[in-house]
Amino acid sequence: MRAKEKIRQAGIPFRVPEREELSGRLATVLDAIYAAFAEGWTDPGGTDAARRDLTEEALFLARLATELLPEEPEALGLLALMLHAEARRRARRDADGEYVPLAGQDQTLWDWQTIGEAESLLRRASAFGVLGRYQLEGALQSAHVHRCRTGEANWAEVVHLYDALFALAGSPVVAINRALAIAEAQGASAALDALQEIAADPRLADYQPYWAARAELLAKTGAPSEARRAYELAIGLERDAAVRRFLQRRQSALSG
Repeated sequence: MRAKEKIRQAGIPFRVPEREELSGRLATVLDAIYAAFAEGWTDPGGTDAARRDLTEEALFLARLATELLPEEPEALGLLALMLHAEARRRARRDADGEYVPLAGQDQTLWDWQTIGEAESLLRRASAFGVLGRYQLEGALQSAHVHRCRTGEANWAEVVHLYDALFALAGSPVVAINRALAIAEAQGASAALDALQEIAADPRLADYQPYWAARAELLAKTGAPSEARRAYELAIGLERDAAVRRFLQRRQSALSG
């Protein structure tokens, strides 16, 4: 609502596209919705009113897209992805406000009703037989939830999903997550080899998740000095104080 008010005050022409126009603009619309959601997601505790409102508005828009275009599988996939993420919000921090990675989260804090809705949306999307980025990302979230809930290792399947997503998107962010999945399925050395394939990408020089992933993999392969340096870079690049403390603890745990 604040965004609409700013648009009005600036005198920018604004109108909601007609239903028949939406399909042609769908990719841009979905990307914008997800970008807004991701900005709100940087406030895991929901304590920042502006970011909390942004997340709620993004979810509203994602739902609206699925209502206006109920046969667009990517709209369904995006909403499923966002709901999976939102369902785990309360578990991302412990009682002291410290960061908790997915594997260590208290599943009783997950919103299982919301997860069920996300799963239903993914099944609806898959029935159309047209695969896209948001469906794959939603499927990855579903796979992670299934593993945590059942204890069944499904890392090979996760790697296959990342392979498909990387072929579709070619993003270094996807490549990093793929490497971490490879570490679970094939070992840290194979994962470092996969990470090395994108090491020359200039966008990674100041990208915290790359250095955090590299540090984790180096630690697992018995290279504590290199891991410590990678952690140092990741810590310096991280804006979230809780995540920074988490990385510092990982760095302090290194031996050698």
